[in-house]
Amino acid sequence: MISVRDVTKSYNAGRTAALNGVSLDIEDGKNIVILGASGSGKSTLLSVLSGLTKPDSGSVLYNDRDIAKYTEKQLTDFRRGTVGFIFQQYYLLPHLSVDGNVRLGADLAKNTSYREIIDAVGLSEKLKSKPSQLSGGEQQRVCIARALAKNPRVLFSDEPTGALDESTGRDVLDYILRLQSERGFTMITVTHNRNIADTADVVIKMNSGKIVETLKNDRKKNAYEIGW
Repeated sequence: MISVRDVTKSYNAGRTAALNGVSLDIEDGKNIVILGASGSGKSTLLSVLSGLTKPDSGSVLYNDRDIAKYTEKQLTDFRRGTVGFIFQQYYLLPHLSVDGNVRLGADLAKNTSYREIIDAVGLSEKLKSKPSQLSGGEQQRVCIARALAKNPRVLFSDEPTGALDESTGRDVLDYILRLQSERGFTMITVTHNRNIADTADVVIKMNSGKIVETLKNDRKKNAYEIGW
């Protein structure tokens, strides 16, 4: 269980409020989608939930342990052992191949079957390619494979299919959703694509640094049923 209580976060010496007293509970194993316009606070919330950013005030509890009070070393250990990230910016190491970048995540979990994930995201023929030799969509798939190879307990993703064409995006989203269902990890996704919200257990809508609505899907759609 992740429990957030009265979290605030501001920037520009307090002049820009990104989060304004946010509270929510996330059950283990659930698929959560956070929606909101640019500047609504959704990406900041994702960053605070994942331990990448410390809130100004409030608590972020993982099974009653408040990561908002962790030292930098504790946060590093937490991120290494608990969470996986799918970033918009990819953050791939340029000197490593596709195999090497994905193996970085796999090694943290002692996952020796990580190449199954590379194959599932359609990159088995690019194993030896460096990031500079890949398209933006291919780099995004490497980022996704690296995060999944880590076998995270919580997977955070920021526009995970944003750089992918529709056909590839649906295939990759389908794989992520199936893996989440099989392994039971918690998944928290920020997206502008409202259609992806139809695949979630819970949809959180944000505006002006606050949660304005929380919805539950009675029937979740799969990646091939939603609009794009």
